[in-house]
Amino acid sequence: MVDHLDNEQEEQELYEHLRIVADKGQALLRIDKFLMNRVENTSRNRIQNAIDAGTVKVNDKVIKASYKVKPFDVITVVLPDPPRDTEVYPEDIPLDIIYEDDDVLLVNKEAGMVVHPGFNNYTGTLVNALTFHLNQLPTLPGNTGRPGLVHRIDKDTSGLLVIAKNEWAMTFLAKQFFEHSIARKYVALVWGDIAEDGTVSGYIGRNLKDRRIMDMYDDEEKGKWSVTHYRVLERLGYVTLIECQLETGRTHQIRAHMKSIGHPLFNDESYGGDKILKGTSFSKYKQFVENTFALLPRQALHAKSLGFIHPKSKEFLHFEVPMPEDFRLALEKWRSYSSINQS
Repeated sequence: MVDHLDNEQEEQELYEHLRIVADKGQALLRIDKFLMNRVENTSRNRIQNAIDAGTVKVNDKVIKASYKVKPFDVITVVLPDPPRDTEVYPEDIPLDIIYEDDDVLLVNKEAGMVVHPGFNNYTGTLVNALTFHLNQLPTLPGNTGRPGLVHRIDKDTSGLLVIAKNEWAMTFLAKQFFEHSIARKYVALVWGDIAEDGTVSGYIGRNLKDRRIMDMYDDEEKGKWSVTHYRVLERLGYVTLIECQLETGRTHQIRAHMKSIGHPLFNDESYGGDKILKGTSFSKYKQFVENTFALLPRQALHAKSLGFIHPKSKEFLHFEVPMPEDFRLALEKWRSYSSINQS
């Protein structure tokens, strides 16, 4: 007697790992390009393989890589294995701790470290390291997977982050961030000669074609209000060292703001700063810039200072950290180049 299953295989259960609803303003875009813009730490080849394997669906239907995403499409990624749980696992990763007491902890984050776990990026983050360093971290509603965090800085931005060690500290600090009373200053190296100090403001929101980057809009329905004040620290010919003071703290705020006024951050790949935007056509100059890119293989942005009212003592605390080595060396190269060419 043949078993009732015969040669048929039992249908494999699939688990939803990712669900994205396309915005109402979504331009027609191939599904593989769409997912490349939405999913961190993956490649187009991996996405195309997933599409070919039938694990990517649009409106519950398997599609081809040539499918073009339309407004309000529901895109899901289903896999045979269940998704990772939301628990953050402790990892013994060294941290540069600037200050610590019973309520708060200040960390000088190195460039290249992701702040919190996310899809395709579950380990090696600052939160994994903090979970190892501390027994318990608070989590606010809607903040699952990001214990202790009341703000963040980009993966390739270096500098200061404050972490709350208990629920009272987290609520107290979050209120200061919400009211924009936290004092934050960044240093950035930008392309071009900035003539004078100034302010950039406007509504900042996701780029409609590439969700990984932000754009400036005049319409409040397309973004959140954002304000950055900047002042010139040092003019170096084709680049300028500036200090940015944040009035608001939106995603990629400084990077998007400086691009919007024609001064992208030096070597900021996402915002076009990884190309030679100012200077000569001489091969010697091109080689100099390429060498400087190699010294600083990321956007030239460093969160140098942070000031806030302490949740318990109610004193105003202020912290400052120097530029990391890669930023400092790139700046020295520009200083040397500028002095030679101005003499």
